[in-house]
Amino acid sequence: MQVEQLKNVVVEQLEDLKAKEISVLDVKELSTVTDYMVVASGTSNRHVKSVAHNLVSEMKDQGIQPLGVEGDDVSEWVLVDLGDVVVHIMLAQTRDFYQLEKLWDPNWKDARSQ
Repeated sequence: MQVEQLKNVVVEQLEDLKAKEISVLDVKELSTVTDYMVVASGTSNRHVKSVAHNLVSEMKDQGIQPLGVEGDDVSEWVLVDLGDVVVHIMLAQTRDFYQLEKLWDPNWKDARSQ
């Protein structure tokens, strides 16, 4: 699967799983580790864990083995490493605290604060 296609499948899955505030960050020029970071919010620990679990399951069904999954034990922030696309699924308060979008894209504007 091509990188753009993988990114699009990830976003579609997150939308289907009712993840909130999905952001796609193109980090090709900033990172040698991945091309895209996708950041999404879940409404509760259970929702974050469920979104991550179902995303991993769908990726496996499509023949993509995740390189790793971190944080699903606490489920405040679950990272799903798909190689060229790294997915961060976070509780809203955790996302607000770490501000990954701001870290990786200095031009990023939080639509919620406008």
